[in-house]
Amino acid sequence: MPHSTQLYQHVPETRWPIVYSPRYNITFMGLEKLHPFDAGKWGKVISFLKEENLLSDSMLVEAREASDEDLLVVHTRRYLNELKFLFERVEGISRATIVDLDAHQGNGHERDFMNDKRVYIMDVYNRHIYPGDRFAKQAIRRKVELEWGTEDDEYLGKVERNLKKALQEHPPDVVVYNAGTDVLEGDRLGGLSISPQGIVKRDELVFRIVRGLQVPILMVTSGGYQKRTARIIADSILNLCGLGLIGPETPSVLAQNSDSPLLPPEVP
Repeated sequence: MPHSTQLYQHVPETRWPIVYSPRYNITFMGLEKLHPFDAGKWGKVISFLKEENLLSDSMLVEAREASDEDLLVVHTRRYLNELKFLFERVEGISRATIVDLDAHQGNGHERDFMNDKRVYIMDVYNRHIYPGDRFAKQAIRRKVELEWGTEDDEYLGKVERNLKKALQEHPPDVVVYNAGTDVLEGDRLGGLSISPQGIVKRDELVFRIVRGLQVPILMVTSGGYQKRTARIIADSILNLCGLGLIGPETPSVLAQNSDSPLLPPEVP
């Protein structure tokens, strides 16, 4: 029996490939200010991009929340607790690569995909900080462990070399990029020393390499425990836009590849 859902929505070509909702910003009677994580970071990023006249409310994509009925089409109730990506239900996706550049080891997705050969995980993290999950490390196909205070040149060199090797070893249908900003210098929980310019360059590097291979990429902005990370994320998005690595669809791109309209024929 066909399943009726409100989850799908048509996204016009005038929208940007940026998904945002005000609900992402967490407030709890001011108590959120006591937590080291900036719970309003994503709203600040959008505000910065609006100030730069890159975005308006009408250009954003707001994802709809899946109902229990939607999720049960592809998952059992027991399986919903794990929230794994179900490849069989997504047309054209059979191999995925997770590029995790958050300062912490990504033991959550590593445990989720421990025995799933369709998912290749590259994780670059500070080896001395939480979580230090030895069991989860077994799922990492390309592991890059960093020392305290690692700086831009060493960091960017390792990211570039290992990303190219990862994509050669496991050519993916999609890349999920965890662009954590807790690598920023001065972040007490990350323990690394990457400059704001280094983070912007890192994101540019990842997008150039992945999109140069005509592979779709989804970037998520995760860790980052300083108030200035919102400005850095906005600057990175502005840089990616200025370089033509993200942006609205263009007629020339649509004509050449209607299945992946956001992927240019070549990267400048």
